[in-house]
Amino acid sequence: EVGPTMVGDEHSDPDLMSFLGATKRNMLGNHFWEYYVNDAPRIVLNKLESCGYRVVSMTGVGQTLVWCLHKE
Repeated sequence: EVGPTMVGDEHSDPDLMSFLGATKRNMLGNHFWEYYVNDAPRIVLNKLESCGYRVVSMTGVGQTLVWCLHKE
C-alpha cells in the first residue's frame, strides 16, 4: 500500500506527530481533526519502532487497515 497514512487525532502527542512529519487536517463533513502523512504504512511503522513502539495487533475494516501499537 501507499500513503496517505492516518497517524493520529487532535489529541495525539504533537512531538510524535512532528517526528512522523504529520500534517493536521479537518476533512469536509468531519467534526474532528486528524494527522496524516504521505508515507506508506510500513515507513510509519518503521519510524514508530525506532521510538520504542511495537505492533500488538492488526485488522482490516472495509478497505482500511488498522494497527494497534504499544510503547515498551
